[in-house]
Amino acid sequence: MNSFQLGIIASLVCYLVIGWYAGRKVKHLEDFFVAGRNAPTLLILGTLVASFMSTNAFMGEAGMSYMGHAPLVLIMTCFNCLGYVIGAIFFGRYLRRGRSLTLPDFFRARFNSRRIQMFAGVSIVVGLSAYLLAVTWGMALIITEVSGFSETTAIIMVWMSYTAFTLYSGSRGVILTDTAMFLLFSSIILVTSFFIVDAAGGWFDAIQGLAQYTNKPDLIAWHGRVGADVHWQTPIDALIWASILGVAWGIVVAVSPWQTSRYLMARSEHVVIRSACGALIAMLLLYLVTNFAATTVNLIEPNVTPAESTMIWVAMNLLPATLGAVLICGVLAAGLSSGSTFLSLVGFSVSHDILQSTSKFGDVAPAPNLAAARAAMLVVGVSVIGLALLLPRNIYWLTHFAGPLFASSWGVIAFMSIWSERLTESGAFWGMVAGFTANVGMNALSLAQVVRWPVIADPILVGVASSYLVAEAVSRAGRVSDAEREYRNRLHQMPSIERDPIAVAQTLLWTRVMVALGGAMSFLLVWFYALPYRETEQMAGDATDSGWLRGELLLAVAYGAVLMCAGLWTRRQVLKGYL
Repeated sequence: MNSFQLGIIASLVCYLVIGWYAGRKVKHLEDFFVAGRNAPTLLILGTLVASFMSTNAFMGEAGMSYMGHAPLVLIMTCFNCLGYVIGAIFFGRYLRRGRSLTLPDFFRARFNSRRIQMFAGVSIVVGLSAYLLAVTWGMALIITEVSGFSETTAIIMVWMSYTAFTLYSGSRGVILTDTAMFLLFSSIILVTSFFIVDAAGGWFDAIQGLAQYTNKPDLIAWHGRVGADVHWQTPIDALIWASILGVAWGIVVAVSPWQTSRYLMARSEHVVIRSACGALIAMLLLYLVTNFAATTVNLIEPNVTPAESTMIWVAMNLLPATLGAVLICGVLAAGLSSGSTFLSLVGFSVSHDILQSTSKFGDVAPAPNLAAARAAMLVVGVSVIGLALLLPRNIYWLTHFAGPLFASSWGVIAFMSIWSERLTESGAFWGMVAGFTANVGMNALSLAQVVRWPVIADPILVGVASSYLVAEAVSRAGRVSDAEREYRNRLHQMPSIERDPIAVAQTLLWTRVMVALGGAMSFLLVWFYALPYRETEQMAGDATDSGWLRGELLLAVAYGAVLMCAGLWTRRQVLKGYL
């Protein structure tokens, strides 16, 4: 058995042990669904990042960076990661205040509507089952390439690993294993980046080499590669694409069930806000390191094929065998964490939201029981492995269909449920239906190659716009019931325990850290990226006469400024809301 096989098996065993340990403490539905509502900041932060950083981040987006589009990935990250703090402040803390077991259960209680709960539950089953299928295929592909196991064996290994600990331990096991996986892939990608940069001759030599890389011109220019041979013809085209997709995925981060459901497990509203701040910090750092490292691989091996296997190539050819195995385990950890989250959410929705629901504001639902919830999760898991073994692999489309589906379906409704006094039950229901239908319909036409949608008409954005317009139109023709109004008013009543001065001071400390780290990030990017890049262009005689106001400098400053501005804004919201 080689080091990769040993590493994969050892890591899977570790996660099973953690899941078994957590499962011993599961006594009732609140333990299984929302981890007893007692998770601290580190666990919520870890599960937020781990459930988002699937294999797509370390394969798909790393492959984009290897092909010369790292700056665009970073621009998207600037936008989409703001969804953490925006979602936590304007939705997540109120979601936790409602004390529901699932997101669809929250919508049921908010609008006193069983049909909204069922539709939201069905959308979770459709979207996250597809996402789970894509993640399963992605992890199986990695195992097949590095270990020699057959594809069928790899699929079964992946499925058994995330199903076993999720089925037994529920959310308690998911957040513990997610955090362990988050720490693993974060630390190994940092170590890997040092090896990559060292093999390229050191940081400044790497920047110089990338700036002058003739095979892929503009590899690390602020806009990345543009021209007739790539998707974007001009820098402006690239900027528009990255900005629109960044905003669209920011909505996903703010309201998607695999992100906001984590807040239901938080110990307090302050944990919700702190974990969102920490997730923003972690995501900005991880994406910066991962995508610059993947770009630098060009200087070591210019012909990695396919580009999505860049990190696999690094693990097998550049790192020492032990570290290579750990890197593969880290990439698998990112996928497993997403897989366990998706499986748990789909299972919860099937058992609690689609089959039955009896929860009310502030109450713990007595049905279904633990056995029924686990049975539903097992049925979902068996269905997924059956599809994984029978269907042709299509990871890219499933990932980009499933993730944004929730932003279109209930992104607008989630925020309006908290902040709109006019939104009615019918408006919320038909708004969800309109957003869901628009997104699914447009993606189906795109998959069938009937039409290729321009970025300005991305299905995510069209779905969001459709949801809002329909919700507004239908609500104008209806009337908000007394029960809906009363529930919404109760959501805006601040629990006195959340005004604890010590807790507020700890939350404000996180915002100060964001400001300080943002300033440091901008300074380091200017010093280690923008200035060396400009000097290299000047030496080569390629620099235009634009003075200091260059795109690379603006990107370097803006990347850290996003964190600084988010910290200042969050601080203001905390001071206004809790003092």
